[in-house]
Amino acid sequence: MLQYAGVSSCHVGDIRIHFLPDGGSVTDATIAFPASTPDAWELHPEHLDEEGRLVASIGGFLIETGNRKVVVDTGIGPTRLDVPGMGFFEGGNYLNSLAAVGVRRDEVTDVVFTHLHFDHVGWTTQPDGDAWELTFPQARHVTTDAEWGFWQGGSDPFGPNVEAVQRPLKDRLEMIMGGMTIAPGINVLSTPGHTPGHVSLVVSEGTKRGIILGDVLHCPVQLTEPEWSIAADVDPVLARRTREEVYVELEKPGTFAGNNHFAEAVFGRIILTEGKRTWHVC
Repeated sequence: MLQYAGVSSCHVGDIRIHFLPDGGSVTDATIAFPASTPDAWELHPEHLDEEGRLVASIGGFLIETGNRKVVVDTGIGPTRLDVPGMGFFEGGNYLNSLAAVGVRRDEVTDVVFTHLHFDHVGWTTQPDGDAWELTFPQARHVTTDAEWGFWQGGSDPFGPNVEAVQRPLKDRLEMIMGGMTIAPGINVLSTPGHTPGHVSLVVSEGTKRGIILGDVLHCPVQLTEPEWSIAADVDPVLARRTREEVYVELEKPGTFAGNNHFAEAVFGRIILTEGKRTWHVC
């Protein structure tokens, strides 16, 4: 039975990258990918559960480099969101996953948001009476100016909650941009389209690289069905162009990817054979 991905780790030299699962989602595949059809999905049954629904993981990453512990996205939070006619999204395991890799909340030095959709900012804060306190109080929190500007002040249910995310972050956020270095061996890659200020992170040491994709990809099916954009893409045309550019990087030797939403296993490589791209789990 298809399942959400569990805690897993990869190394780039001495840099350690951990996936921190929070939960996942089970949704109608043709709603998630509006360009798809039920007949087309019959060619890709490995991505669906026994009822023909799309299964996806939800979580974030922790990168340990030198004395820095960098969180990348914070999952969906301790919640379950039912969307009538579509499916459900659920979380709650993120902090348990962090503890499982031996890291305390007060040890986290940086929180990087690839973007600010609700399933990437859920553990930004925790309730403290009538207020909200940052889950990682010692850490700096960063995103791009384009991302913050797009969501700030808005109340889109699929964006960052005003009370739990936007207000607590307002005076704490630092802005980053493509090409910047976050920490030793971690650099920002601009990957817009899914949202206006979406970024990925390139983790490198020597000839080895890992690219934390955020939501550049949502399912391996997009490698063979390039016109299938996820319904949440703000700019589907730009998102597809970004995917194609990232594929070229991932095809290079010594490079793997970390994908927030892949079911079963989030770390893998793209292999190009006779002009066709396939996904291989690390």
